[in-house]
This record gives sequence, C-alpha cells and structure tokens, in this order.
Amino acid sequence: MKIYTRTGDDGTTGLFGAGRVPKDHPRIQACGLVDETNATLGMALARMWDADADAVGRLLSSIQHDLFDLGADIATPSDTRAAVPRITLEHVRRLELAIDRHEEALEPLKNFILPGGVPAAATLHLVRTVCRRAERQLVALARSEGVNSLALQYLNRLSDLLFVLARRVNALSGAGDTLWIHGTARGHDLAA
Repeated sequence: MKIYTRTGDDGTTGLFGAGRVPKDHPRIQACGLVDETNATLGMALARMWDADADAVGRLLSSIQHDLFDLGADIATPSDTRAAVPRITLEHVRRLELAIDRHEEALEPLKNFILPGGVPAAATLHLVRTVCRRAERQLVALARSEGVNSLALQYLNRLSDLLFVLARRVNALSGAGDTLWIHGTARGHDLAA
C-alpha cells in the first residue's frame, strides 16, 4: 500500500462512515490538533532521561495511544454507525488518577510558574499549550456538530496532567519550578 492515495488532491479528506469534507473543516482542524498534541508528546518522550522515563514515560506512551483513539472519535461524527474507538469515562478517570498521584509528590503550588525547566519539562509545557488549542477547536466544533462530550473532558484533563507532569519532571531533575514574578516586583530590568 502506498502512502499517497491522491484522493485528497481536491482539498478534501474522508471521515469514518460519513463521506468527505474539506481539509479545513472544523472536525479536521480538531483532528489535526490532536495529532499535533501527539507529535509534541513524542518530542517530550524523546527528551526523557532514566530518572523519569520509567513512570512518566510509560504514562505518556499510554496517552499517545489514547490520542489515536481520540482522533478516531473526533473523525467519526456521532450520528454514523462506524465502529471506532470512543473516549470513555474510564479514559478521563485514568487521567484524574494520574494527576492526583503525581501532584501528591509535588510541593503545593502557591504562585504562577513560568513554562520551562529541563528540556523534557519545557516540552511538556509546549504539549500542554497544543492540547489546549485542540480543546478550543473541539469546543468550536461542538457548537455546530455533535461531538463526544467525554472527548472534551479528556482534553481538559490531559492539559492539567501535562502541567503537573512538567512540574514533576522538573522536580525529579532537581530543577524545580520557576516562579512568575510580577513586573513591578522584578524592577523592570529589561534593559539588563
């Protein structure tokens, strides 16, 4: 089977069980952003080191599989009979349990923090922002077409988990969080 099919040369792509739509259709935009979330998650995984690659790495790898299920869910309008994986409450609960487990190991957050730290953590912060963009696109799609409400919950929890994991990876590396300091407290030393 060749990678190219030529079926999209007219600017359309196929949905599971529902015909073809333009490649800039809101449903395809949401699928693309879930794909970007997965790709940037792969970048974060590539930057893991032995200290965090075990527990955090296994979790992120599992989430990559979930994101393929999520993409299939979004690419399949709810009014079709196509049999594809759907995001369930169990997917959302697994993320919540992971958030609770990893947050327990962290110092309580009392300030806003800046995204950054070690490369793996900084990349997790980037993944979080891409995930939020995917969530916003799915919200926009839900205003005009039916979507699985659990898919929205999943993206919302995932971005929370990615924030917690970025903090956790920084803590495991000894880097810790970089606290945001309000402009007046910094003394506006931008000229330095």
